[in-house]
Amino acid sequence: MGLFSFFSKDKKEDLDKGLEKTRQSVFTKLSKAVIGKSKVDDEVLDELEEILVTSDVGVHTTLKIIERVESRVSRDKYLGTNELNGILKEEIIGLLQENNSGDGEDFELPKGKKPYVIMVVGVNGVGKTTTIGKLAYNFKKAGKKVVLGAADTFRAAAVDQLTIWSQRVDVPIVSQGMGADPASVAFDTLKSAVSQQADVVIIDTAGRLHNKVNLMKELTKIKTVMQKVVVDAPHEILLVLDASTGQNAIEQARQFTTATEVNALALTKLDGTAKGGVVIGISDQFKIPVKYIGIGERMEDLQIFNRRKFVESLFDE
Repeated sequence: MGLFSFFSKDKKEDLDKGLEKTRQSVFTKLSKAVIGKSKVDDEVLDELEEILVTSDVGVHTTLKIIERVESRVSRDKYLGTNELNGILKEEIIGLLQENNSGDGEDFELPKGKKPYVIMVVGVNGVGKTTTIGKLAYNFKKAGKKVVLGAADTFRAAAVDQLTIWSQRVDVPIVSQGMGADPASVAFDTLKSAVSQQADVVIIDTAGRLHNKVNLMKELTKIKTVMQKVVVDAPHEILLVLDASTGQNAIEQARQFTTATEVNALALTKLDGTAKGGVVIGISDQFKIPVKYIGIGERMEDLQIFNRRKFVESLFDE
């Protein structure tokens, strides 16, 4: 069990607090749906469908969950409403498992990848820079040597913000300032990381979606240049999404997965929304693992996503 184990009491309490708005919304509606009912019938299932859709799980994923619950009801012949919560949790955990979401436990790195290169993508305003800062903090706390790369050179604020985070966390940053070539920044960052024998490199990139073709070209160029230093870089392309935007986050995921090979997701701002169900929907729709969730302002409030703990927190009173 590592430093950031999800099974520690304080982490569980932080998760419960971070998901409080979504949990209150879901559990209150679920309680009303089954009040006075002794078994799971069509009316209860219709109510459940509406609860999941309004929690931003998404229509496609909601129907999949309802089908699974219906199958259990049909197979077991008689199911009381007191069993519904348990069944619902089991089926959602199973769905997340199929997409490899929530397999991690600690801020660990794969063996044989040094430096491990993370390229972070996402639109402006989703908490991308903050997530990078929190990642750097957690990796450093886990004993890893971290280098940051400020390759979002289209906004002066992005470079400044990442510099502030590097100072706060006390990790080195490579920056060429606003207007510099992002690929050049990425190249220099990896060169610096290799010379310093860093364990992990986190590269920020521009958060623009207005022209998908240009975005694709830019991200491809960054990847190509990085591979001149680390042949299989980037090892992780992390898409950061703001969970509080609900279905808009799903649309952003669609745009970015078209533009580049996203293989990990981070959902931020879960503490400020009742739309936590979007985590389930995005994982299911895009078959990309949710790796991190943001549940507060503190640096410790970026957690490794654990599907079982997440679902239990979401559906337990």
